[in-house]
Amino acid sequence: MSSADRTEAPIYAGLVEEQGDVPAEVRRVAEEVLREAGRAIDFGTARTTAASR
Repeated sequence: MSSADRTEAPIYAGLVEEQGDVPAEVRRVAEEVLREAGRAIDFGTARTTAASR
């Protein structure tokens, strides 16, 4: 958050200082879950198997 943002949203800046940057943490966890799901579920092989039947 830039200094301009802090002056425009002091309540948000205070919450980020107290609680951490929750939206950034949620984004990080969501990206991690998507990567793990992509490794666990490979839809490419399911299509190949179905096409060979």
